[in-house]
Amino acid sequence: MEYLKKYYSYVLGVFVFIIYLITLAPSVMQIDTGELAAVQATLGIAHPTGYPLFTIIGWLFLKIPLPVTKIFQSNLLAAIFCAGAIVLFFKSLGIMFEHTFNTSVPASREKKRKEKTISAVQAILLSGFEKYFVLTAATLFIAFNETFWQQSTSVEVYSLQALLFILILLTALKFFTNPAPALKDYLFLSATVALGFTNHMTTLLLIPGLIYLFFAKTGFSKEIFKKIFLMALIFIGVILLGYSYLIIRASQNPELNWGNPFNLENFLRHVTGKQYQVWMFSSIEDAKKQLADYLINLPSVFAYLPLIFSAIGLVQLYKMNKKIFYFLLITYLFSVLYVINYSIHDISSYFLLSNIILVLFAGFGITKVFLYIQNKIQAVYAKYLIIGVIVVLVFILNFGKVNSSGIYIYNDYARTILNSVPERSIIFSYQWDYFVASSYYFQKVENYRQDVAIIDKELLRRSWYYNQMEKNMPDVIKGIKPEINSFLEALKPFEQSKEFNSALLETGYQAIMTKLISENIHSRDYFIGPELLENEMKNGQFKLPQGCLLVPYGLLFKVAAGKEYVEGPALDFKIRFPKERDDYSTFIYNQTGLMLTRRAMYELDFDKTDKAKEIITKIKNELPGFIIPGRLRDRLRITN
Repeated sequence: MEYLKKYYSYVLGVFVFIIYLITLAPSVMQIDTGELAAVQATLGIAHPTGYPLFTIIGWLFLKIPLPVTKIFQSNLLAAIFCAGAIVLFFKSLGIMFEHTFNTSVPASREKKRKEKTISAVQAILLSGFEKYFVLTAATLFIAFNETFWQQSTSVEVYSLQALLFILILLTALKFFTNPAPALKDYLFLSATVALGFTNHMTTLLLIPGLIYLFFAKTGFSKEIFKKIFLMALIFIGVILLGYSYLIIRASQNPELNWGNPFNLENFLRHVTGKQYQVWMFSSIEDAKKQLADYLINLPSVFAYLPLIFSAIGLVQLYKMNKKIFYFLLITYLFSVLYVINYSIHDISSYFLLSNIILVLFAGFGITKVFLYIQNKIQAVYAKYLIIGVIVVLVFILNFGKVNSSGIYIYNDYARTILNSVPERSIIFSYQWDYFVASSYYFQKVENYRQDVAIIDKELLRRSWYYNQMEKNMPDVIKGIKPEINSFLEALKPFEQSKEFNSALLETGYQAIMTKLISENIHSRDYFIGPELLENEMKNGQFKLPQGCLLVPYGLLFKVAAGKEYVEGPALDFKIRFPKERDDYSTFIYNQTGLMLTRRAMYELDFDKTDKAKEIITKIKNELPGFIIPGRLRDRLRITN
């Protein structure tokens, strides 16, 4: 039994890791994965808040010579982080069980009903197999939770944050349950919390609960505040050590240098995520909507059944261990109420901590249900069978939603765009979630189509981006230095939160976008993403230079200097669309079909009917279900 107690959590972690390996993404995914993998591989600086711990660990891991692509290796590290978190979760819940069920309850101070409940549960948990079965079931509930499991499938900072969340919980629980914690235990708790902050600022979500648990353990005394002072020194030291990476690396001007935090002003702007603060606490209406979405999606994320155990466990823990109950409840409530005030679309990862807390409650719910089944059903194995079936159902219900092993759409989409343009082309786009972030990985890590200059339209609003462009594509911006300098001067008070001239900023920004074309179109092929036509150009926020027009060209528009026919790229690309499409893959599906139909119309305008029909055939073969516009079908006399 001692051998089982020592190593079982690691065996469970390996089992979960194998499951995660099966569902691992083979290449880049949507949103930030391409950028984050590139930052890890090149030791660069990621988008705010910089994530120094994540970057350094990733860089070291990618130095291991494995026979896989670097993006797969980065994804693999995410699976390792999440599997490690599972090991720590098992240990954390085990500590909670031992402290709750092994605490004596004086009869004179407790109701008989409570005493009976605790004794019954103790009877189960004192038996090693039953205890480990319950702990395993609860641990697998978090392992197969949709949001948690999703973090294991591709490179993202939240995989490491899940590990750090649970490491902090484990450290806090060990501190709380230690009859006489030594000074090193205080300092280790402080260092662990600081370590969380060196990866992600959502570590803040733990602070209110930790403060409660700390003083519930220590009380208030002069001696305690002396220890808090030492804890603060350790905390600040770890934070400064971690984030010093940003200043040191920025001073070396790496290729990927988001925020360029080489000085105090840029550093503070970057680590506080100032550019994202506009989405924090924006309005009560947004918060209500985020809360409603959270509550609507919560049952599905948990595959329904574990939430029943959470509700039962919440009541049980309140009866049996109020201090740990309040610690978890404070953490859960603060986590949810804080996160719903962040008005972004892809918010699910921010609910990681609240999901973890709900499953800790579920562990106590399982013990209650386990006991109930034992008392009501005489069959020896009924309690194992029923709980086991529920775990399997959670696995089955969420497997299809998180399985990324066959997802190549973002890989194919980015490569298709890069392959379609001639040498030394410029691509002007802001499809960060679908193309731009992925291109960072392909260009900076795999050295794929490095000749192509990719300009992110939205990042042109940031002063640091011009430093990165100067580093990576100096010849592209050399002809517009006066416009850049003028814009940066107008931008300075905005970035410093001072009074600024918004009209001057917008005029300068638009001038840069237009002049980027006029200064480069005669020496390079210039392309823009269709989103600029559909949004900025239609709204008058972006104009082409005089005499230029747009020609559909693959999945982009080529900026042409005249009205002559422009030969398009080959149609030999293939984008592997998943069977079940989400919002991101649906966007790529629609954009691909739309750009191909635009090209077909363009071919017809030049009486190239055969080429137009070839494009229609491509659409039918590659995009089943895509509706060809009626005017195009009429011109080609297509009947179906």
